[in-house]
Amino acid sequence: MGIKLISTAFQDGGMIPAKYTCDGQNISPPLNWSGIPQSAKALALVSEDPDAPGKTWVHWVVYDLPPTATQLPEGVRPEETISGGGKQGKNDFGKIGFGGPCPPSGTHRYFFRLYALDRETGIQPGAMKEQLMKAIEGHVVAEGELMGRYKR
Repeated sequence: MGIKLISTAFQDGGMIPAKYTCDGQNISPPLNWSGIPQSAKALALVSEDPDAPGKTWVHWVVYDLPPTATQLPEGVRPEETISGGGKQGKNDFGKIGFGGPCPPSGTHRYFFRLYALDRETGIQPGAMKEQLMKAIEGHVVAEGELMGRYKR
């Protein structure tokens, strides 16, 4: 079963507006989803750039969102907890919350992956992607993906 993940800011495979990047306001784009299974107890989201030099660059880590959530609004505040439920981890910029696309050169792809989980992660706010992926291993009941591109 797949989750349908969309944004009103850009199409899947389309260009991410500068507003959501280091060249603009550097705020998180609005995300909406549907198709969360009844068995889900929590949701997690990871956004990353596999085209970054040296390693995949993590832009956003969100977890323990309630399974009833259907969106993350534009401009989620860079705080450890999210209003309405959920926690944010650290991105590869070393900060809590969303860090927008900021590629050094060329066009990069930015993947937003939403995971439906059969339990909450139990990890504290501020976790890195590696901690989250270890915590959700074997607990993903569905997932969805949205990809946007950006070039400076």
